[in-house]
Amino acid sequence: MTAQLPLALRWPRRQRFEHFHAGAHNAAALAAIEALAERPGAPWVYLHGPLGSGRSHLLLAAAQAAAEAGRRVQYLPLATLADRAAALRGVAGSEWLALDDLGAIAGQREAEHALFDLYNQTRAEGGTLLFASLAGPAESGIVLPDLRSRLGACTQFALRPLDDEERRAVLRERARARGIHLDDAVLDWLFARYARDLGALLDLLDRLDQASLAARRRITVPFLRGFLRGNGPGV
Repeated sequence: MTAQLPLALRWPRRQRFEHFHAGAHNAAALAAIEALAERPGAPWVYLHGPLGSGRSHLLLAAAQAAAEAGRRVQYLPLATLADRAAALRGVAGSEWLALDDLGAIAGQREAEHALFDLYNQTRAEGGTLLFASLAGPAESGIVLPDLRSRLGACTQFALRPLDDEERRAVLRERARARGIHLDDAVLDWLFARYARDLGALLDLLDRLDQASLAARRRITVPFLRGFLRGNGPGV
């Protein structure tokens, strides 16, 4: 019901703090989330930002770090749940909670009241809440005024996606760690024709690494073109 991820072995391997690239704008948010994961009593945090800004990555990274620190952790991806009110009531009493895609409950009376009660209970019991949404509390579509007020009292950070130069730098760094050279022509071709979401790019790098090793070929534009067409490496 709660879609929790209770076991460390089930956490996504790349959704960890060491794999989050803050870029020029997200360092303060990263520091606050790390503190929330590691230090009981740290200020609660509300993250918001567009797709690709790293909201879910930071929530999952924080949940993993909190679990490794010995805290009882739950991660609730609200957008994936059918009965969100029941899910929110089901995690009441948890020690450390990350609530993702908060906008999914906007306008849902029962779910909003369930979150309001969860917020108050968690605060009274000395637990921790971490929130993430596309928009800030005032723009989230939450109807219940008291809930909006409580969410607005959290420390808020507006996350910004990495720009193209920052994404290129991350890809080059990851490629170098694998002994791969990505030249400007490859990156230009890739950024012109492939998704620019960093997670998708890093997944592609994993697959390219395996394919180039199997073919004993460098990653060039023809190789990349053939690989993405699904016809094997290009010539």
